[in-house]
Amino acid sequence: MNNKLVSQEWFAFAEADLQSALFLLKMHPAPFEIICYHCQQSAEKYLKGFIALNGGELLKTHDLLILNHQCRLYITRVSSLEDDCISLTDYGVQVRYPFHFEVTEEDTRQAIESAKRIKNFVLENAEY
Repeated sequence: MNNKLVSQEWFAFAEADLQSALFLLKMHPAPFEIICYHCQQSAEKYLKGFIALNGGELLKTHDLLILNHQCRLYITRVSSLEDDCISLTDYGVQVRYPFHFEVTEEDTRQAIESAKRIKNFVLENAEY
């Protein structure tokens, strides 16, 4: 399988999630939980795309910290994104269910910034 094509598919889906989050931010009231979920999904897909690009095994996980550690096999500087991965991971599961998980506007803005940092890092270090 062509690693470049597979990674480009992951990156396209990741970008769609990030753009969805930015679009939803314009709603009044903004659905903070859903926005944060899309940020987590975007980050997850960018990291999985990076792993695919490098020929790695794609793990079935939503835990961004696990994916960050897997990316270290290819580039150790990805550890600089560890805090972003930690802050986004819970949004991949917790906000999808009707349990109390309060997300503020500030949390949402931080989630968007974390997702953007992960995107930028991955794309800057994706060697085709």
